Amino acid sequence: MRVSVVVPCYRSAATLPRLVEGLVGVLPEVADGFEVVLVVDGSPDDTWLVAKGLAGEHEEVRAIRLARNYGQHNAVIAGVRSAQYEIVVTMDDDLQHPADQVPVLLRALRDDVDLVYGVPVKEEHGLARNFSSRLVKRAMASAMAVREARSISAFRAFRTELREGFERLDGPQPSVDVALSWSTTRIAQTTVQMDARTIGRSNYTTWMLVKHALTMITGYSVEPLRLIGYLGLVCVLLGLGLLVATIVQVVAGDAGGITAIAAMVAVFAGAQMVALGVLGEYVGRLHSGSTGRPTYVIREREGD
Repeated sequence: MRVSVVVPCYRSAATLPRLVEGLVGVLPEVADGFEVVLVVDGSPDDTWLVAKGLAGEHEEVRAIRLARNYGQHNAVIAGVRSAQYEIVVTMDDDLQHPADQVPVLLRALRDDVDLVYGVPVKEEHGLARNFSSRLVKRAMASAMAVREARSISAFRAFRTELREGFERLDGPQPSVDVALSWSTTRIAQTTVQMDARTIGRSNYTTWMLVKHALTMITGYSVEPLRLIGYLGLVCVLLGLGLLVATIVQVVAGDAGGITAIAAMVAVFAGAQMVALGVLGEYVGRLHSGSTGRPTYVIREREGD
């Protein structure tokens, strides 16, 4: 078995040497051949210089520098597309995914499994971050029919052949996990030990995770459009109820019917605004995709 480890890198100049040292020490024990692909996602610090130096120091390390900051999923896809070996492992650059847990992932990738996620024994983030992370996973599970979404993590191992299922994936907001779900349903999970972050802080805030959930829902699902239909039906029923109440009040000579009419108008206006907002999100996605904006652009490589 030969393994390509893909690491998206952003503000990780301090952690990359330890990460690469750990991988270079562990991988020869479990793989016939391996490579470590460091994808520097437009990091503003010295991450590229460190990655470039590691590529020069270790023949198994390759470094890719993107032209600007595109996002974690974009960087992962850039690395996956450049992977040379039959198994791909993706992991974070902040040492929360220990190198010695890579063999655990690889052992779980049995013959009847194409993709395995490493789930932590204990969640390593704070309450708000863990809640928002679960929100993203629940959104993917319910809206995109990704049954294993609640087990999704950035610590993955999968067969490189799965990338053929999303070779035409483009645009500025891809999702690695949704793309992988297009290629296989043979997905498993395994428990791994994850460490707490000791250097710096996460680049993913709670608000960014919520935005990511909305992007996934509107970018890969028509469920919100269905919800608009249900909302319209509820508004029709509510409107009929208010109409009946208004007629009764008018017949009874109660001037309060004006209030009911105003409430009815407000209900319909609110429903229309919600519908326009959701439709606007979809139109925006279509517009963004039609502009030809790339998923990523590689500025330079080291170690190829």
